[in-house]
Formats: sequence, structure tokens, C-alpha cells
Amino acid sequence: MIEMVIEARRKDLGGFEVGRVLPFHARRMVGPFIFLDQMGPAEFAPGAEAISVRPHPHIGLSTLTYLFEGEIMHRDNTGATQAIRPGEVNWMTAGKGIVHSERTDPLKRSQGGPMHGMQAWIALPTEVEDGDPSFHHHDEQDQPAYDNAGLFARLVAGEAYGAKAAVKTSSPLFYVHWELAQGVRTAPPPGKGAGGYSERALYVVKGEIEVGDRAFHAGQMIVLEPTAEPTIKAVTAASVMVLGGEPVGPRIIWWNFVSSSQAKIDAAKADWKAGRMTLPTEDSLEFIPLPDVPSTPEPAPEAVKPEPTHPV
Repeated sequence: MIEMVIEARRKDLGGFEVGRVLPFHARRMVGPFIFLDQMGPAEFAPGAEAISVRPHPHIGLSTLTYLFEGEIMHRDNTGATQAIRPGEVNWMTAGKGIVHSERTDPLKRSQGGPMHGMQAWIALPTEVEDGDPSFHHHDEQDQPAYDNAGLFARLVAGEAYGAKAAVKTSSPLFYVHWELAQGVRTAPPPGKGAGGYSERALYVVKGEIEVGDRAFHAGQMIVLEPTAEPTIKAVTAASVMVLGGEPVGPRIIWWNFVSSSQAKIDAAKADWKAGRMTLPTEDSLEFIPLPDVPSTPEPAPEAVKPEPTHPV
């Protein structure tokens, strides 16, 4: 029933922790999801730095930002400037190249407050890796939701349970937010044996759940076997992100670049180092320089790769 359990690797960034779930050395992707981070939870004091991610580049992926609490201001070199708030979706497709920043608005920073959310990278299929970059924001009404008898479910992206979210994806996937009251039972979208998705996983954001006869707590990802059809029970009130889809093939991930080709990674490195990728018009005074770490062909140990700057 359960293929693997992945523990989020927590990193303290000074008053703010990030839990990195994917990529994992023994499981780099789930469907097209190649990167998954839990941001927080954190409570920023008034005047604290909060979120301040300088402009940096991406290729070959879509990023999905989803918040439980707080607010982040997104700016990119397509001209998009957009605040994201709880329950909304920022969907940015890098394609052949995009540059963006993520910051806490100065007014919000002066007030302080909570921050808690998820960020994911979704690898693009090879045939659209070199497409034009784009950015789309979606409010809560663009995400089908169900709320009954202690189960709240929101389809953040993709297709599941007979519904489809407004986010325009490039390959078959699903991304669902569950809020479960204690004792509630439910099930993920069907797996491969039932005509559903080939790869699926559950990430426990908070609380405790049971999958079959095993208990799991916050910070754990449960990767399901392709044909498993488990019942999920909330041992306590719990928040869970359910995700998966169809594989898009092996991918190289180096810093903020994802690609099916080492040559494209190297070209992106050269473009960023040479200043050939433009900065966001409204955030052009600083940027994150290219890490001084050589890229290496796939597969390479995570330890020799520079940490992605997305989300922090």
C-alpha cells in the first residue's frame, strides 16, 4: 500500500523554517512534482524581515504557491505584480526562462503576522519546456471545493473527484488541500489500477492521520503504491496536501533550473551569469547571483547541488 515515507528536512532561516520534501535522494519526483516545500508556520514580529527573496531565474517548470496564512508579493519579468493570500493560487510557468522575486509588502512587514504555505515546482513536458513564460493568479472561486461532515477539500490544480481547477496545467496532475476533523475518513484520487493516476502521495501539513493501519504525523510524505486504494482517517484534526499525476520523464534539477537536457541547464547558467535574463521592472535593484558550484550530469548527489532559492 505504501511505497515510501519521506521526512521533510527542516531548515532554520532565522525566525522562519522551511521543510523540504521533494526532491528526495530516493524519490526525486511524484508525477510531475519535482519540488515541494512547506513554508513555516511562522509568526513574524512587527518590522521583521519576513519573506525577501531577491530576483532569480527559472527554466523548464511551473511554480505553484499556495498559502494557509500570510501574504507574499510576486513580481516577474513578464510584468506581473500580484499579492497572494490564503486560498489563492499563483501559477508561474517559466518555460524557456523567467525571473521573479517574492517579498513581504513593506506595510505587512511593519505590522508583522503569520506565514504558512506550500510551494511546488511542476516539471514541464519536454515538448513545452521551451515555451514562452507566463503568470496567472487564481482566486478561491477558481478552485472547486467540497465542505461537509468535517471534510473540507479544495482542488488547487489539475483534475480529481470529477472536478477540474481553473489553473491551466501542461500534463495530467492533481493537487488537493484537505482539512479533516478528528475521526473523518476519506480517500485520495484513484490510482493506476482503478483507471486513475500512476503516482500519488499525501503530505501531512499538521495533525496526524492513519493510512491503513499506520499512523503519520506532520512533516511526513506518504508515497502510495500505484494500485493502492487506501482509506485515510484523521486521528486528530489534520491538514493534508494530496498530490500526484503522470510522470513526464527524468529531469535534471540544478539550483532553480529544471530540464530534460544538461545543455539547456548550462545555457541558462550562462545567460544568468552574463545578465541576458531581464529583471522584474519593479524589482531590478538586486538579484541572486549564480552559485559557484559546477553542474553535473544526472543523477548527482543532492549534497553537491546548490540549494534552490525558491521559496526562500
